[in-house]
Amino acid sequence: MYNINCLNNIAGIGLDLFTTDYNKDASYEEADAVLVRSAKMHDMELSDRLLAIARAGAGVNNIPLDKCAEKGIVVFNTPGANANAVKEQVILAMLLASRDYIGAVDWVKANADDADIAKSTEKAKKAFAGTEILGKKLGVIGLGAIGAMVANSAAALGMQVYGYDPYLSVNAAWSINRDVKHIVNVEDIYRECDYITIHVPALDSTKGMINKAAFNMMKDGVVVINCARDILVDENAMVDALASGKVKKYVTDFPNTLSVKLENTIVLPHLGASTKEAEDNCAVMAVKELRDYIENGNIRNSVNYPACDMGVCTNTGRIAVCHKNIPSVISNITAVLGAAGVNISDMLNKSRNDYAYSLFDLDDAVNADVIKKLEEVEGVIKVRVVK
Repeated sequence: MYNINCLNNIAGIGLDLFTTDYNKDASYEEADAVLVRSAKMHDMELSDRLLAIARAGAGVNNIPLDKCAEKGIVVFNTPGANANAVKEQVILAMLLASRDYIGAVDWVKANADDADIAKSTEKAKKAFAGTEILGKKLGVIGLGAIGAMVANSAAALGMQVYGYDPYLSVNAAWSINRDVKHIVNVEDIYRECDYITIHVPALDSTKGMINKAAFNMMKDGVVVINCARDILVDENAMVDALASGKVKKYVTDFPNTLSVKLENTIVLPHLGASTKEAEDNCAVMAVKELRDYIENGNIRNSVNYPACDMGVCTNTGRIAVCHKNIPSVISNITAVLGAAGVNISDMLNKSRNDYAYSLFDLDDAVNADVIKKLEEVEGVIKVRVVK
């Protein structure tokens, strides 16, 4: 029986995928695996029995990734599961920024008691007129799951789409509409585009990347959209950009004490992934990742350990080892197994920066003494008997 703890509400369609081998109502202290959405885990204790954490969403800023890696806790996320929900919000953001729908609706509500509202409407509506997005230039910074969908949808709406991503994968490239122009220098997006939307992860290298220098290169009257991460835009620099008219509208999904008071800003209450479909998709993907890791030792979509897949475990025994990415670890592990008379029928080792992960299919099950010796190998962090 494996103990599962949910730190946040997780969609039932995902939890229903757990079999009777799983206790879905375990406490955090007893958990073998944790499902989380927004709960902040940086100050939480990480027990030695905790094997994995699955974030039902893409961002993992609320999880101490390095600390987890040091304890052999594999952290998963669900990239792409909420991509369509965020894509739809970005399209909405462009429309809201182009035509003052919000002001128009507020005007109608404010004049609800006007006995001659139909006539008044014809006089008032010109104040809310705007522009169309057809033919306008959209710059998409980051062409991952969300950025690629935004680019494709905007192209289908007749926009001229410029896409920038220095780390564009082959799979992502195949999924992008051929009408999307691939840009190799992000500064070209700043200079050329009428709308700019950003879809990159929150890293030290991306923090505040939309800054004063970027604004200085942009066209007057540009619309900037941030439905990705709050820290990607330097909002102190945004204050000046809005005041000067350099930025016509700023649409952000991240309310804070500064953004909520900015003029010409549309602030949404972090609704990007807030659809039933997105929550269901994230829950299903997260549970499948946890089950595959627990039952087969496979790692898919981890953010702190390498991807590693040896398929369904059908051998007599399989062990999984989280370890440091240093010389001699594999040879020392195989030496321990050889000394115990255990034959390795198949193995796979993958590394990611300072950490590595190995799976071993064995012709014989291993006993507790062998596991103890494996745990004593220099560089080994955690050893788990999968089967």
